[in-house]
Amino acid sequence: MTLRFHNTLTRELDEFTPCRPGEVGLYTCGPTVYDFAHIGNFRTYLWEDLLRRHLEYHGYKVTQVMNLTDVDDKTIAGALKADVALDDYTGRFIDAFFEDLDSLGIRRAAVFPRATRHIPEMVALVERLRAGGHLYESRGSVYFRIDTFPGYGRLSRLDPDSAAAGRLSR
Repeated sequence: MTLRFHNTLTRELDEFTPCRPGEVGLYTCGPTVYDFAHIGNFRTYLWEDLLRRHLEYHGYKVTQVMNLTDVDDKTIAGALKADVALDDYTGRFIDAFFEDLDSLGIRRAAVFPRATRHIPEMVALVERLRAGGHLYESRGSVYFRIDTFPGYGRLSRLDPDSAAAGRLSR
């Protein structure tokens, strides 16, 4: 089987070669569970399912991971407004998400890490970035210093020098 993917960096089609022969790791950015997912959200999950099935059909062992973003401004605001614990608030939408996957015949990923279960790792990463001089703070939030990453903007073809406070120009 010759499978080719568009290489965002080079803008060319490259032949797919897995990092480990016969095995593929597939990461899918999952939902932010502050509300019910809509059909447009499921387009991504359907595509990932199709890709996974295609790879498995051709003999690859595929391990798919899909994150669940269960903590952000919207989930916190929703839990506060409903006067329930964050896990209870997001749990309802996670359950509905899985029901919808099943209804659409989209196979579930092998692993669904929830953001709230990995806060210590996120804090450790932020501290490593801070120690390396890659962050700055403003108004109580932490931001990445794009000028400390020479390759910033290469995939999107954005010019980091055109970055204004809070937005990028194209």
